[in-house]
Amino acid sequence: MSRIEIRENGLHLVLEVTPEQDVRLLHFGANALDEARIREEHQPGFRLMELQLTGEDRAEYHGRTHRASYPGLRMVYAGHTNCRNEFGRKLEVALRDPKTGLEAVQHLQFYDGVQTIRAWVELFNAGSAAVGVEYVSSFALTGLDKEGGQDRDDKMRLSIPHTGWQSELQWRTYRLPELGLSHLTDRSSKRISCSNTGSWSAAEHVPMAVLENREANTSLFWQIEHNGSWHWEIFDQVDQLTLLLSGPTEHDNHWWVSLEPGERFVSVPVAVGVTNGGFEAAIGQLTAYRRRIRRPNADNRELRIIFNDYMNCLWGSPTTEKLLPLIDAAAEAGCEYFCIDAGWYAPGEWWDGVGEWLPSSERFPVGIKYVLDYIRGKGMVPGLWLELEVMGINSPKLADTDDSWFFLRHGKRVMDRSRYQLDYRNPKVVAHADEVIRRLVEDYGVGYIKMDYNINAGIGTEAAADSFGDGLLQHNRAYLAWLDRIFARYPELVIENCSSGGMRMDYAMLSRHSIQSTSDQENFVNYAAIAAASPSALTPEQSAIWSYPLREGDDEEVVFNMVNALLLRVHQSGHLAELSPRRRELVKEALDYYKSIRADIPEALPFWPLGLPKQQDDWVSLGLRRPGSDTIYLAVWRTRGETSSQILLLSTLQGEELDIRCAYPQDLGCAWSWEAAGGQLTVTLPPAPSARLFEIRRRKQA
Repeated sequence: MSRIEIRENGLHLVLEVTPEQDVRLLHFGANALDEARIREEHQPGFRLMELQLTGEDRAEYHGRTHRASYPGLRMVYAGHTNCRNEFGRKLEVALRDPKTGLEAVQHLQFYDGVQTIRAWVELFNAGSAAVGVEYVSSFALTGLDKEGGQDRDDKMRLSIPHTGWQSELQWRTYRLPELGLSHLTDRSSKRISCSNTGSWSAAEHVPMAVLENREANTSLFWQIEHNGSWHWEIFDQVDQLTLLLSGPTEHDNHWWVSLEPGERFVSVPVAVGVTNGGFEAAIGQLTAYRRRIRRPNADNRELRIIFNDYMNCLWGSPTTEKLLPLIDAAAEAGCEYFCIDAGWYAPGEWWDGVGEWLPSSERFPVGIKYVLDYIRGKGMVPGLWLELEVMGINSPKLADTDDSWFFLRHGKRVMDRSRYQLDYRNPKVVAHADEVIRRLVEDYGVGYIKMDYNINAGIGTEAAADSFGDGLLQHNRAYLAWLDRIFARYPELVIENCSSGGMRMDYAMLSRHSIQSTSDQENFVNYAAIAAASPSALTPEQSAIWSYPLREGDDEEVVFNMVNALLLRVHQSGHLAELSPRRRELVKEALDYYKSIRADIPEALPFWPLGLPKQQDDWVSLGLRRPGSDTIYLAVWRTRGETSSQILLLSTLQGEELDIRCAYPQDLGCAWSWEAAGGQLTVTLPPAPSARLFEIRRRKQA
């Protein structure tokens, strides 16, 4: 036996190579391997990688799981490299299949100072015949529950972020038996799985999860960094839990690819980490990792305030007449970007006619550039809304296209919500998209684009592909490559990632985009839980939250709206010009305060004194804490119910003397008290719905 052992950034990794050249990943954890936790007869189940080819056998009680695959079980060690690059340590383990000649490299990229790795697999057909790939893992780990003496049914907790349109980020935490995976045998056909099929990567679940071992006080966490179909699963084998992470699969997502001799395939990248501590510690590590892999940009350092005219405001029907007073009011309130949302390109109903992206002369009689210049004259950067991945089924631009521009299935164009899906593998599509961006940036002077995407293209396209899912994956990657070129061409341009709100909240997109729409939620009270949960799925400085004071609201409604956004990215909206002077002043007070604290947000880590927020909760809370700082920012919402006071547990401040103030608003009532011995902050708020933002500082010792 030979071993590869790595201790890096608080991570411990142990690989074993047997005399037969079988490679086993025995351990990936926050603490050193306890050899007694793995019985010798179970070690063959600790696979480094799973790989299923068409026509090959399966072994064991696989059910619908992707375990015990062939040639996965047949692959043998072919060498490894252990080196350093600009990010940190990089381990590459090479495998080969003696029967087919297929070669594989498991990539494990460490990042200095972060307890998270990025993993992917590269396949190369060195054989003489084509092979059909049905499944390949990007990361595989067995022994998730091996630490501690309790049974997995008692000690393990799995947290899954359910999501949906206007109902994003609904985290739920489960015991494994609650999901049907009870520890009754050493292996079964049951799996716990999450999968996405289609071009909305977060249509039902954000592609991430956290698995806690509450006896060992460790948390394993992962995210799949892909803007299309993906899959993860947990199952039991060799009396241990196994995690498999991947992009699309044939059985789950209609993906299959034929590798000809000499061809390569690279799997979807995933991030995996493990840390001592619970859910918040896991999110802290993921937040640090997300900041490391993200495209460097000024937007995530400056956190400028965006006004967008859509939500509870113009609703996709802008005109010069409507916009000018809004622009004045937004500038007076302190906004720094002004984005004209949907509708600027059509005189009336526009949904199924989009595609040309030329301004409507009816809406803008003297031209849209007049309005954009007016925005700039008020000291703000102008922006426009686009949806460049689709073309309406009644678009005049269709006259310039043919079927090769679009997704096809069974010989027909794929249609969803009266739009066709453009295929970014087509150079003509890319040229069209390039010209639209050039016109907006160079001719109109646009510095902000809200890039929306309101359809789901489904399982994929048959055009120039081995399977529907193969066509989708190729398109997904072509779109990302296009984005990379746009950001290289216009490095100062800010492009917001929006897909009917948060339907594509993934780090394939967010490693490129500086800002992400989190929801289309129209009710400000419902938005509180979404806003509070958002730093679990993306960094706080990328999390765009609508704040839209209503015409008919009162002071508490304005405050609630503003608190929703003040610890994240402010997406201001609402009819500011029509608010009373008092309510407009509350908006300005909030934005002025935001400007005084926003430099802390790009380094801060989130925490949740009341636990992860749920829409059913009467009280919601989100805190931000910048490492090394004595200041904590704490948002507290009272969404419903008759209870006027709430205890918030601030365990990290237990025993500390604190200075606490209500930072926003400064002249509306609320009360609080601090019980240092128990680490409890009691907050009393006006009747629901109400909200406050607190600043908490450790008192300096004399």
